[in-house]
Amino acid sequence: MTAVAPGNRMGVVWRFAAATTLIVLAFAMTGPVLAVSLQQAGASTTAVGLFAMIPFGMIGLLIPFVPSVLARWGVVRTYRAGCLLNLAGAAVYAVTDHWLPWTFASVLGGVGAAALWNATEALLAREAPADQRGRVMGLYQASLGASLALGPFIPGLLGWGARPVLWAALVLVAVCCAIAAAIPRRSSVEPRHAQASTWEAIRTVPLLVLIAFSGGVFEAGLSSVSAANASANGLSLGGAASIAGAIGVGSFLCQIPAGLAADRFSLRNVFSTAALLLLASSVAFAFAGHAPWLLWAVGAVWGGVGGALYTLTMVEVAHAFQGRATAGGAAAMITGYTVGATVGPVASGAALQWGGILGMAVVLGALALATLVAARSVPD
Repeated sequence: MTAVAPGNRMGVVWRFAAATTLIVLAFAMTGPVLAVSLQQAGASTTAVGLFAMIPFGMIGLLIPFVPSVLARWGVVRTYRAGCLLNLAGAAVYAVTDHWLPWTFASVLGGVGAAALWNATEALLAREAPADQRGRVMGLYQASLGASLALGPFIPGLLGWGARPVLWAALVLVAVCCAIAAAIPRRSSVEPRHAQASTWEAIRTVPLLVLIAFSGGVFEAGLSSVSAANASANGLSLGGAASIAGAIGVGSFLCQIPAGLAADRFSLRNVFSTAALLLLASSVAFAFAGHAPWLLWAVGAVWGGVGGALYTLTMVEVAHAFQGRATAGGAAAMITGYTVGATVGPVASGAALQWGGILGMAVVLGALALATLVAARSVPD
């Protein structure tokens, strides 16, 4: 294969990143619409919650195996397959109005998302210039955060009903498929080295996986429990939901600064600072019963630092594997993050139920301390 300049390779990678960002926007548009449609059709909140878990459950189940698929099929072919699965799912959403086909569509979307997520982040980790890895990952994660934040507002901003939103999402996914189809099969971004499995990567950097797990808990695993706790303490629906919003805003705002810090300072020190901020926020949370304004401040820290931890682990994956097995390394971080996002609501909810705010603060503080210990193991 003819050698290709790094700048040209990054141009191809950014095309993957742009397509993934559009698919995330489509997902963020359709998720609330589907949830409201199911609720209006008589589904219970438990059923709606279970439906919302399907794509994340599929990602968690399949992501450990995606590096093997990437090694066998190649990045471009795997990515195209993921796009087509998302296109099929989006089409089913748009042309049907029953929970059963929507469940099937959600499974298709989750399978496709596993392929897209691993392929894109492995490419970014491998191809980004060594002195700009933090900035590249920060920009990419910020774009995903912006898509997740913007998507739910689109129906209200444009005044659309459920059906136009679902058709618009289908169009977005079709654009993603077109972008993927335009990337040559024999692309310069195909891996040149053997890819480690997810399990091998987890064994190689287990403490880094722990940090990704912590990021998943704090960024994605505390929103619902925090909102429920605020509502139980007398806040209105809007006020309680705004605490979850603070977590999302914090995540969006901190991605690029975290990436720039990773390029400028020792990753060990950046990780350690993040862990100390989580510890301080956990201590502050213990006093939220006496100072409710702390709920928003703590939420912003949880979202910002939790999201930054995931971004930073992807930067460290690029350093640790040096292009040899970034697909396996990226899958290991995604696995850790997804498990954290899944376990977070259950563990924090149980701690809150049995120990109150203090009990939840203790559990989160213990996780922050474990993150600090793991952070000190990261090479300078």
